[in-house]
Amino acid sequence: MASPSLLSEEQCYCSICLDVFSNPVSIPCGHNFCLGCIGGYWQSCALYQCPMCKKTFCKRPEISINTVLKEIAEQFRGLGARSPKPNSLVPTVPEVPRAPELEIQSKDSAEVGVPRTEFGVQPSEIQLDSGGAGGVACDVCTGVQQMAVRSCLVCLTSYCQEHLKSHSTRFTKHKLIQPVSNLQDRMCQKHERLLELFCRSDQTCVCVLCIETDHRAHFTISAERAWLEKKTQLKKTEADVQQMMQERQRKVEEIRQCVELSRSFPSLCTPPHTKDWSDVGVHTDVCVGTVRRAVTQLEDSLMEQVDKLTKMVEVTLDSHTANPWLQVSEDGKQLRHGGVWQDLPDGAERFDTVVIVLGKERLTSGRHYWEVQVGQKDDWYLGVSKASVNRKGRIAVSTAHGYWALKGGRDYRASSTPPITLSLHPRPRQVGVYLDYEEGQVSFYDVENRSHIYTFMDTFTETLLPFFYLYCCDKASDSLTICPFTQKPAIKQC
Repeated sequence: MASPSLLSEEQCYCSICLDVFSNPVSIPCGHNFCLGCIGGYWQSCALYQCPMCKKTFCKRPEISINTVLKEIAEQFRGLGARSPKPNSLVPTVPEVPRAPELEIQSKDSAEVGVPRTEFGVQPSEIQLDSGGAGGVACDVCTGVQQMAVRSCLVCLTSYCQEHLKSHSTRFTKHKLIQPVSNLQDRMCQKHERLLELFCRSDQTCVCVLCIETDHRAHFTISAERAWLEKKTQLKKTEADVQQMMQERQRKVEEIRQCVELSRSFPSLCTPPHTKDWSDVGVHTDVCVGTVRRAVTQLEDSLMEQVDKLTKMVEVTLDSHTANPWLQVSEDGKQLRHGGVWQDLPDGAERFDTVVIVLGKERLTSGRHYWEVQVGQKDDWYLGVSKASVNRKGRIAVSTAHGYWALKGGRDYRASSTPPITLSLHPRPRQVGVYLDYEEGQVSFYDVENRSHIYTFMDTFTETLLPFFYLYCCDKASDSLTICPFTQKPAIKQC
């Protein structure tokens, strides 16, 4: 049989009555208690659970006396009844060290010189909890319940001063807080774990297992950090509300002073005398004619400046660059998807995979403008491209690959990196393309509605060419037509 000297004192003490075991029993979770203590505890609780680890059992466990532990407890009880001698085997109560968590909680009080007990609890707190109305009762006491001085977030139990000694001796790493009565609300109902994290995506507290299941890939932070952020936000809101109230009060005071001033000086409220202009006539024909002539002259002057600044380009399609699926008219002004592959020479200038054709005009400086009739085509691109773009294999139409273009048809987007989706209503039937080489500007306009669609801003350092893309999934398409310039472009440049 094991010698009592080889056992620590707390191994023979019941954590409920804090005395040597009397008829000790073991419950399924492995903890030991007096037969009468655990029976009384279960009678006072709605659930059958362990007072130490809070493990819950579906039904009342069948328990029996632990004979080995009973013999050891009786030996300790017998040794305790004898007179203590020097070097006696009577176990002495060891000095209980402070729990690290409690030392952290008492840091602020220690800095200002407030004395604390050996468990990090201020005497004033103990007196308040034990005698104050509305305090939290100890969950372990079975008789007259003492007021709790600390609550354990791991055990979900509140402890009085006496039971806290036993708990802190066994579980030095458990997190303790000021006593609260809603410990169950701090646990995850699904996983029975502490709600120590906060999900910003769903704005709710979660446990460490929730972020692996329902809240996977959500943005989570610690609950303490979320609380501090919310506290800071509430303080800022409070300050804003206070400032708004002060401004309202100041305005009310100004209005009150104005009302008092108007009562003191009634003449200020009397409107001044006004002249009757009903008999005065204005010769509108002369005025309107003068204004109309001035506006017409100003419009003519502006259009002359536009003609000087903008070069109207007669764009012509280069059939040597056209993909074999595309058909270019003899005059180079119309483009259509033939729906049939043409056997054409595969030169270095020709696009062999993507249905693209370039213009012949090489743009290296100045301002240029041309218009294209797109009609109701399903899938097209218009714009400019570098002369050095890759013309073989698959091609991505984007500014990163040397294309500044507008995509139209079923949907509209700019070929930026990444692409920008555009919402155009109604769909443009005739699109104007404007290039300012020195300013690095490529703009697109709805000619019929005289509205701006989109503008690219970049830096050009090499030759640019007009760019066209026309796709048709299963049949020959209608034509894209380059419009001749029979009149001045009616657009608004941005």
